[in-house]
Amino acid sequence: MCVVTAVAGGERAGCLVGFASQVSIRPPRFAVWLSKANHTYRVARAARCLTVHLLTRDQRDLARLFGGETGDEIDKFAGLEWREGHAGAIILDGAAAWFVGTVVHRVDGGDHVGHVLEPVQWGEGPDGPLLRLSDAVTIEAGHPVD
Repeated sequence: MCVVTAVAGGERAGCLVGFASQVSIRPPRFAVWLSKANHTYRVARAARCLTVHLLTRDQRDLARLFGGETGDEIDKFAGLEWREGHAGAIILDGAAAWFVGTVVHRVDGGDHVGHVLEPVQWGEGPDGPLLRLSDAVTIEAGHPVD
């Protein structure tokens, strides 16, 4: 599980993502799949970059915020510590690891759209066991897929 953040058109957004994977070694590429129902998807459609954050298991509250709330109703970033990265991307402080990726391709996969990213900036934070699907299974989606 990871949190993906996006910035475009003066809006910022972020969501908990379960569909993500490395897709190429040379050139390095990673894909994240965003639900078309999510506010984050609507912002990401126009974003030049996305940031992918890995969380530790003790960051379930952060996962719950980004997975169980919707940016259509609240500002998920209010009260959080974050900073700007490459091209204005949002980097959440305290993530176990993160990277900013330039969007090089978008793929419609049905109810999700894949965003293929070229990593351009990265870093790491505290060590610890990473958040898994089994750790987040009780989070009720802020925007359930119909």
